Amino acid sequence: MIRTKDKIIVSCEMEVTLKMIGGKCKPLILNHLIENGTKRYNELQSYVGNIPKKTLTMQLRDMEADGLITRTVFSHIPPRVEYSVTELGKSLYPILELMCEWGHKNMGDRFELTNSQCDCDD
Repeated sequence: MIRTKDKIIVSCEMEVTLKMIGGKCKPLILNHLIENGTKRYNELQSYVGNIPKKTLTMQLRDMEADGLITRTVFSHIPPRVEYSVTELGKSLYPILELMCEWGHKNMGDRFELTNSQCDCDD
């Protein structure tokens, strides 16, 4: 992937999807917002678990820039920020469901599931 001044150059369509949802926690955040609605930063941080604040902030900024989520700042004291998923972000839900199903079916003995998010049938 190459970034020019106006466009991001990609080699194929799959790279667009990977660019938008690839990252340490982007799929988890999107899925959480789709299924549970608008959340504050601290709620998202608690949900994704052990991730540096800088990483979470960068992931949220990337998804906002890509139009997958919106960030709303309320000018209260202290300031409050909320994140919600856009229609474009919601359109990724079938992909996220397939990822969840695939992971459920193929985790084997190598992985230990601590917080199931899927409604997968055995």
